[in-house]
Amino acid sequence: MPTPKRKVSRSRRDKRSANKGLKPKAIASCQTCQAPIATHKICAECGYYKGVKILRTKADRKYQRAHTRDAVQAKVQAREASGTGSGDTSAAS
Repeated sequence: MPTPKRKVSRSRRDKRSANKGLKPKAIASCQTCQAPIATHKICAECGYYKGVKILRTKADRKYQRAHTRDAVQAKVQAREASGTGSGDTSAAS
């Protein structure tokens, strides 16, 4: 296998990639929330891609947890109000 006769200097090596030219990435805006996003990517703010909900965002999960927590609290309060609570049979014995 052939090997180089001399070390290629940094200058000569770097000249090869000098004309590649990195171009800035295109920035689009989300159709739903108008947040800046990279093209062809799901919006991290709202979780939509091309108008379709794809991703559950942190806000969605927070809302769902609060809704579930409220439902559980309402069920507990209803149970306590009706008197069939936590089974206070040990106090009667």
